[in-house]
Amino acid sequence: MHSYLVAVRLVFTVLFFVVLFAGLYLIRNHERFFGVDPNLPSENEGARSYTVFQIFAIWAHALVLTGAFALCLH
Repeated sequence: MHSYLVAVRLVFTVLFFVVLFAGLYLIRNHERFFGVDPNLPSENEGARSYTVFQIFAIWAHALVLTGAFALCLH
C-alpha cells in the first residue's frame, strides 16, 4: 500500500471521529444551542426545528462521507 494512501486514510479516520464527537456534543448541548432565544421573539418552533434539521443533516452527511472515505480507501 502506498504511503500517501495510508496518510489519507489516517486523516479521514481522524476526521470521522472528530465529526462523530462533534455530533455527540451537539446532542448533549441541544437546549443551549437550539433552545428558545428571548432576544428573538419572532422565532417560532417551526423555525427552530428547521434549523436543527439543517444542522443535523449536514452533520450526518459529513459523518457518512468521512466514514466512507476512511473505510473505502483500501
